[in-house]
Amino acid sequence: MTSAVVHISARDNPLLVRLRRLQRSGTAYRKTSELWIEGEHLGSALRARGHRPLQALLSESAHAQPALRDLAQAAPRVSCVSDALFATVSELPSPAGIGFLLELPAAPALQSDAASIVLDRVQDAGNVGSMLRSASALGFKQVLALEGTAGLWSPKVLRAGMGAHFALDLIEGLSADDLQALRVPLLAANAHATQTLHAATLPFPCAWVFGHEGQGIDAALAARCRMTLRIPQPGGEESLNVAAAAAICLYASRVAA
Repeated sequence: MTSAVVHISARDNPLLVRLRRLQRSGTAYRKTSELWIEGEHLGSALRARGHRPLQALLSESAHAQPALRDLAQAAPRVSCVSDALFATVSELPSPAGIGFLLELPAAPALQSDAASIVLDRVQDAGNVGSMLRSASALGFKQVLALEGTAGLWSPKVLRAGMGAHFALDLIEGLSADDLQALRVPLLAANAHATQTLHAATLPFPCAWVFGHEGQGIDAALAARCRMTLRIPQPGGEESLNVAAAAAICLYASRVAA
């Protein structure tokens, strides 16, 4: 069934007001239980994973493109606005022209045996989104974010995640004590560890722990890790950021499995 397109011309339209509120705050979704995702790639990932958005929004120039009109039909309600009005709900320098409003997915139960990544106060949204992409690509299904980590569903993390969100089980707002439910070993990377990553026999499944960009992993949590490993950096110690280190560690685990 094709959804009829409703044209919106008022800047203070209630839908546009809702979308601006979601864009202004990285944690607004926690209050509204709604998400705004923008762009053809994210919309396609949403549809491919079987998620049904509440509403699609198109700019007039996007509405003129058959592929984007078809993608918008993933939603039961489709609205169209001028390109100028669409720009008021977009944070992108060049607005994508298509976006979707959807319900925040319910947090799943923590799976004690799942291959996981643990984010301990990782604060940069770009880093968090990149780590979600690596987790999805390398088969780490579960992401456990401790309090102080950037909002997993914030607009910036959603954009950086490039659709990985919809392939993962995401749980946020956890404490370190919640990790006691895990039955898989905790692993950590540290530039000053004695044992190197490539020389270790890595367990799988496991839970890799990645910490704050400046402070690293909390000391008490680090003490609970079964293995702490160093990524050799012949070009200069501690030159990798946390997202790059995560990709290397996750890949090493899958190669060894």
